[in-house]
Amino acid sequence: MCAAVAARGRIDKRQAILDAAFAVFARAGYAQAGVDVIAAEAGVAKATVYSHFGDKETLLREAVAASADQALADNLTAVDRLTDRGHDLRATLEGVGLRLLQCYCDDRSWALRRLLSAELNQFPDLLDIIHTRAADRIAEALADRLARLTVAGRLRTPDPLLAAEQFFALLTGPMDRRARLGTRHVPIAELRDLSRAAVHTFLRAFAVAGSRPVE
Repeated sequence: MCAAVAARGRIDKRQAILDAAFAVFARAGYAQAGVDVIAAEAGVAKATVYSHFGDKETLLREAVAASADQALADNLTAVDRLTDRGHDLRATLEGVGLRLLQCYCDDRSWALRRLLSAELNQFPDLLDIIHTRAADRIAEALADRLARLTVAGRLRTPDPLLAAEQFFALLTGPMDRRARLGTRHVPIAELRDLSRAAVHTFLRAFAVAGSRPVE
């Protein structure tokens, strides 16, 4: 029991450090982020940070990876709602689109994109971490759902992965301007309108013949 408690405590400390590191890196940037500040926000000793992660560069990569893992979980929960059950495919797509937009507009997601933009020149491998751990897997999961809908005769997607990328582009394309890189809160009604418009365009391209939306 004591060993289990100790292991749990180590995991909890590691997560606290990752959360604090991401917050400090996103707020101050890598160069200005002090390990002592991260340790203080995590409620641990500075030596504990180093014992878990070794150095600040490793901590940055691990913090980005943990954020990518969280984004993956949130987005997969949204994609899982897209099934061939139910008669109203448009409504299902709009609901999935809305949830994906909410994931995209989450404060942590904006912070991650800003951090990537700021540090990508110095740490180009951060983008590989994001794609490998989150973005590629989310696109593949959506492509799998679109392929199933195609097999079921609900959609016409010769290349489901390309269709998934285009659906994401239709959803997220307007968001940087509308949200002003995360500095403006986008009301839920506006997100619903964006999802509805994205689905309308998507179905014009990929709905089966005879079921495409009319203008």
